[in-house]
Amino acid sequence: MKKLITIAAVAGLSLGQAAGVHALDLTAAVGQTGESTMTYRLGAQFDFNRSWFQTSVGRLTGYWDAGYTYWEGDETSSNHSVSLAPVFVYEFAGDSVKPYVEAGIGIAAFENTEVENKDLGSSFQFEDRFGAGLRFAGGHEVGIRAIHYSNAGLKNPNDGIESYALHYRVAF
Repeated sequence: MKKLITIAAVAGLSLGQAAGVHALDLTAAVGQTGESTMTYRLGAQFDFNRSWFQTSVGRLTGYWDAGYTYWEGDETSSNHSVSLAPVFVYEFAGDSVKPYVEAGIGIAAFENTEVENKDLGSSFQFEDRFGAGLRFAGGHEVGIRAIHYSNAGLKNPNDGIESYALHYRVAF
């Protein structure tokens, strides 16, 4: 638990400095694991405010994502995690609707090492994500996302776990 609090504090301080420079977006997501455990995620995003490879087809951009996830289980198997990841987004051109795809790799800390019947091996995990969705004029976004957590073999066992979710994002 001390590791979780420390990582959350470092992430919060890092994001606090970024908040003065970039606009804040908030995300809420509901999903399930492959074994039907419900996941509920709240996140804060800070855009890179940069774009690369801009053409008439679209552009590459991205954001920092800090999140908290509650992994629902029975009274002995629920879990909590916090995460921080840079996410790269390819946003296709459009006027009122812009489709996009995203990918990112970050870090996460779990409260305990067991989720469902999986043993993650350590509280420290890497977070790999892929997603797609639609961005609407006015700062709203809806999408789907798959996030995989694994310690990359740093400690055994390394069962890993995924969450597949629908999300809604709003810009402030």
